[in-house]
Amino acid sequence: MKPVKNKVVIIGAGMVGSAVMNSVLGLGLVAEIVVIDNNINKAKGETLDASHTTSFAYSPNVLLRVGDYEDCSDAQIIVMTAGPSIKPGETLDRLLLADKNVKVMNSVMSSITQYTKDAVIVIVTNPVDIVTYLAQNNFDYPKEKIIGTGTLLDTARLRRILAMKYLVDTKNVHGYVLGEHGGSAFATWSLVNVAGIPYSEFDKFLGSSDPLDTDAILDEAKSTGLKILELKGYTSSGIAMSVSRIVKAVLLNELSILPVSTTLDGEYGIKNVALSIPCVISSDGIIKKLEVPLSNEEIEKLKISANNLGKILDDLNIRK
Repeated sequence: MKPVKNKVVIIGAGMVGSAVMNSVLGLGLVAEIVVIDNNINKAKGETLDASHTTSFAYSPNVLLRVGDYEDCSDAQIIVMTAGPSIKPGETLDRLLLADKNVKVMNSVMSSITQYTKDAVIVIVTNPVDIVTYLAQNNFDYPKEKIIGTGTLLDTARLRRILAMKYLVDTKNVHGYVLGEHGGSAFATWSLVNVAGIPYSEFDKFLGSSDPLDTDAILDEAKSTGLKILELKGYTSSGIAMSVSRIVKAVLLNELSILPVSTTLDGEYGIKNVALSIPCVISSDGIIKKLEVPLSNEEIEKLKISANNLGKILDDLNIRK
C-alpha cells in the first residue's frame, strides 16, 4: 500500500513520544497522527488531550488516535520512541541500554515490516546508533528510509551555547557535533562559524568576557542532556523538536542537510557502523551522505566513535 501523504505513526506514548506528538502536531503539516503503545490507556489519554488543541484558531484539524501496527501500512513517516530510558540515579550511560533496546527494536521492526517497507522511519530510541544500525541492516528495509536522530540534538545544543555566549541568533551559528550520540561525540571546530566568522575569530569580532574554551563548550553540550535528566527526570522538548525538524524535511522534501545517524559505507574510511555525519534529507529519507571536509584530528575522532560503537555491535552479535 502506498503511503498516505502527511500520516505519521508514533511508536511509544511515554515522555518522549508524547512530546514528539505535540511537536509534530505544532508543525501544522500533518493530517493524521496515530500513536501505538502497549499501555493503551496512556496512548488514549495523550491523543485525547492533544486532540482538543485542534479546536483553536490557526490549528489544523488533525486526526489524532490510538492505533496498532497495521496503521504503518499507509504511514508516510514512522517515529520510533519506544523502549526504556535512563532514569535519575541510574548509571548515566546510554550504551548500557543497548541490550534491552535491541530486543525492543527487533520486536518493533518485525511488526513494522509486516505492513510496510515504504515509510520513512525516524529512530529516537537509545542508544540510537546501535538500534539504527540494527534496523538498517537486519530487516531488508531500504537503508535510506531509516534515519537515526543521532547528534542532531547535540548539534543544536552546541549552537545554542555558542549563541548565548556571543549574543547572536542561534540560527546564525553553524557547525556540527558528529560521531556517536554519546561520550565520544566531537565538535567539528574546523567548520564552526557565526555568519562566516570562524571560531578562532569569535572573540575578536563578536566579543566575550571570557575567551572561547572549545573543550568546555563541547563538554557542556554533551552533558546538558544528563543535567536536564537530573533536574526534571527526563528529557523531551529538545529531542521532540529534533524529530520535528526531520519530519518537516521529509514532508516538504526540503533537501535539508542535518547531522543524523546512518550506516557508513566507506565515508572517511569507515564501514559497517552507524553514526552521525551530515546527510541530505528528502521525502525519500537520506538521499546523500556528505563527506564534509574535516581536519585529520576530527577524522580520527570520528574513527574512535566508530570503533567504540563497533565493539558494542560485536558484543551484541548484530553486526553483519
